[in-house]
Amino acid sequence: MNLPNKITLLRVILIPAFLIMYLSQPLSGIGEVGVILNAWFALALFVIAAVTDAVDGYLARKLGLVTNFGKLMDPLADKMLVCAAFIAFTATGNLPAWATIILISREFYVSGLRQLALEQKIVLAASTSAKIKTTAQITLIIYLMLPFPFTYLFFQPVALVLIIITTIISIYSAVEYTYKNRIIFKEQKQ
Repeated sequence: MNLPNKITLLRVILIPAFLIMYLSQPLSGIGEVGVILNAWFALALFVIAAVTDAVDGYLARKLGLVTNFGKLMDPLADKMLVCAAFIAFTATGNLPAWATIILISREFYVSGLRQLALEQKIVLAASTSAKIKTTAQITLIIYLMLPFPFTYLFFQPVALVLIIITTIISIYSAVEYTYKNRIIFKEQKQ
């Protein structure tokens, strides 16, 4: 269990902590200040978890500590974090169910493609559109968690635009993965 793998596990451990803070109501008597503090703490936990994604991969490559555990758990931890946030947002009414279904379905679909490719000894590198998709998802998640009162004036229209953009990029990324790696499907027919 090397340092990058420990950082990956930290990301997994932060997911329930983030969810508890995001979904929990403040202690009675705290009022609006408690709600805002909860929101900031949940946001901080999410940002820390998201940053660990860059840190663990960087350290694994730089220090030559790439492991099979890391290759499996790093992308899985990323998907767990993002999917947990989307589900929590849907539960609280901040993200429409249709968007959550599309965004999470894309993650499962690409994971399935990766599994098929792995069985055929093909490595699917992250595409540029996948990296843009991740940036869009993180931006959307952070925006939906902002507890600033000034965001309420702009919240709905900006949130809707971010949701639509993120959904379109996610769909495009899945289509691109399918097209660029169509050899995987040809191999399955044989």
